[in-house]
Amino acid sequence: MEARDATAGSLESSDGEEQTAKEDAAPTKDTPQTKGKFEKIFGFRREDLTSWDSLVTLLNRPSDPASLGIFRCLFGLLMVIDITQERGLSHLDYKFMDGAPVCRFPLFNFLKPLPLDWMYLVYVVMFFGALGIMLGCFYRLSGLMFISSYWYIFFLDKTAWNNHSYLYGLIGFQLTLMEGNRYWSIDGLRRPSIRNAQVPLWNYTILRTQIFIVYFLAGIKKLDADWVEGYSMSYLAHHWLFDPFKVILPVELINLLVVHGGGLILDLSAGYLLFFDATRPYGIFFVSYFHCMNSQLFSIGMFSYTMLATSPIFCYPDWPRRFFARFPAFLSAVLPITSMDPQPSTSCVYNEIQSTSTERQETPTVPKASKMRLKHKLGAIFTILYIMEQFFLPYSHFITQGYNNWTNGLYGYSWDMMVHSRSHQHVKITYKDGTTGEIGYLNPGVFTQSRRWKDHGDMLKQYGTCLNEFLPRYNISEPEIYFDIWVSINERFQQRIFDPRVDVVKADWSPFRPNTWLMPLLVDLSPWRTKFQEIEGSLDNQTDIVFIADFPGLNLENFVSEDLGNTSIHVLQGKVNVEVVEEKKNYTLTPGEQIKVPAGAYHKVYTVSEGPSCYMYIYVNTTEAALQENFTKLFELQERVRNGTETEPLPPELQPLITADDEGSEVNATDPIVQLFLKRQRRMKEVKKRREAGAVERLQRFAVKKYYTIRRGLLMTAIALRNLAVGLPPLEQLTREVAFANMKAPQAEGNQDDPLKDEVGHGEL
Repeated sequence: MEARDATAGSLESSDGEEQTAKEDAAPTKDTPQTKGKFEKIFGFRREDLTSWDSLVTLLNRPSDPASLGIFRCLFGLLMVIDITQERGLSHLDYKFMDGAPVCRFPLFNFLKPLPLDWMYLVYVVMFFGALGIMLGCFYRLSGLMFISSYWYIFFLDKTAWNNHSYLYGLIGFQLTLMEGNRYWSIDGLRRPSIRNAQVPLWNYTILRTQIFIVYFLAGIKKLDADWVEGYSMSYLAHHWLFDPFKVILPVELINLLVVHGGGLILDLSAGYLLFFDATRPYGIFFVSYFHCMNSQLFSIGMFSYTMLATSPIFCYPDWPRRFFARFPAFLSAVLPITSMDPQPSTSCVYNEIQSTSTERQETPTVPKASKMRLKHKLGAIFTILYIMEQFFLPYSHFITQGYNNWTNGLYGYSWDMMVHSRSHQHVKITYKDGTTGEIGYLNPGVFTQSRRWKDHGDMLKQYGTCLNEFLPRYNISEPEIYFDIWVSINERFQQRIFDPRVDVVKADWSPFRPNTWLMPLLVDLSPWRTKFQEIEGSLDNQTDIVFIADFPGLNLENFVSEDLGNTSIHVLQGKVNVEVVEEKKNYTLTPGEQIKVPAGAYHKVYTVSEGPSCYMYIYVNTTEAALQENFTKLFELQERVRNGTETEPLPPELQPLITADDEGSEVNATDPIVQLFLKRQRRMKEVKKRREAGAVERLQRFAVKKYYTIRRGLLMTAIALRNLAVGLPPLEQLTREVAFANMKAPQAEGNQDDPLKDEVGHGEL
């Protein structure tokens, strides 16, 4: 994927006049060449692809370093910020829990985290590497520092993998091999020979192709039936960001046309729109709007801002010179170079031996390479192999078969962003003592902070092996571990993802063979999702429903809480046998039949048909319903008190309703229902206040939150480095230091820890 080069031909200036770009590599006799239609569109000639030498010459064509330098600076800055946030520096002690029994999920089982203080040192190396990239200071060393520590941390924890974290590592690797320090860098100040020196075109080619792949393959993955039919991210349509569309469209069409249809079209077309001159302004507008929305929809760290920073890479490489030339002259000392004359570089291939023109004698003449050298060929080979590898990896699932679950491959590098959302209804971990035969149950997530293991066979194997190592400490000998995990993917039936009869400790798993204890996704039942919507639409707001599908020969053991009244099972397909454990009774149900199951008791549902059974639980949370009814009555009473229509005096337990509007007053009610109501009212008021806050207040709140996040990371890092240098201080001193680092900004009662009901987190990146 080649783009036009500002030093290789005529450019269109911002005021619409065509100007001829002066070639630094121009010979003394400089005759303008007429470009063909193909070259005007793609930036290179067909002849450039006809032989190996011409292709090497093309990929090493001299290009302006300005755009690459600005991107290098922005990427380094964003990574500096990202290290304290998504990379986890601010909560590193909670992430690695030094000395605690923790189950971990590295890519390779031999990878282990270092002691906590040393992990802080690894993050310091990564931080200074990112800072060096941003400043262009000791550039190669900084790049190596960043990518070595980054990929170590990345491979150390698969539960944190996502596509954009993978992308950061790829870009860091690319920049390390490129010549990003030729423009606006400290290295350029130290070494005049590289300052403002041209860079080979392959530097831009790889970056542009990488971003094209991110967009285009994300679009290809969205051609999946679940995305096209609007089941992948249906909850997004209810977000407030889509309120403008709700003026003209119902939520169902917003979900289908705007969220899913718009996302598909944008991803498929973004790379092409950004590449061509005529469509680039539209491409930059649409992708900028898209990423700004994503920054509000999802908690994805610096990804939206990183993608915004990549868009100018598709512009002519000299755009920073023309942009910064508009600034006042007195700022030139701190702004990037605006001279239109980048100096030649031996990293590029020129058509013939050339010298600087007489009109630029203020710039010293630099020897230029006219023949291809080994490094030029290696740069071309690397470019071709890297691009081929990036197109191949997202479809290499036939190799990494052990990672194929209900989604293919080693998650996090396939660019299948937002294509799958999951919900978990039931997770049960059963252990069996291999010596005594005793059976017991473990709290899901014991010995780990992650929840992602539930969806991936390789992590489940690692988790089961880890539990097998820890449980003997609790007098459980030779434990067998069984997992019963129920998942719904893209609004399908809740069904088992792994065989609950398999001891995961002894189960075979290989990255190169299919997982034999993975249960198949019941895609034949996908058409039921339309019926689900009809059934859910017929229920009132107090009634909930769960759709279940199960395999022949298996059973679901379930406990109905006493809060759930009127719980019933309705069979949709197949044949089931319902056993009420306490009553020791069995009931056989066929499609269309139903049975009420008792609250506060266990029951089992056996699938006795030849094919999978499908049924649904319909229930009402009677406790919550009664609470909501009381809240409604208290709200109506409070409204009558406020407008003066309530004539009866309030009893003492309801008196707090009168003073509830007083700012700063504490909730002091003796009746627990009234106390819950007042806290709820105050929380809703605070949420409304935050939503209606102005831009300045929002920015201030954002800045304060980030300040305390970064502050904790830096202080804890300082403590760790001090410990490495001089040893641990007394425990009392260390406790005080950590408490000081943990200090947070004062928050209102309705703080950010209270999740908003209509803002749901993303399913998968």
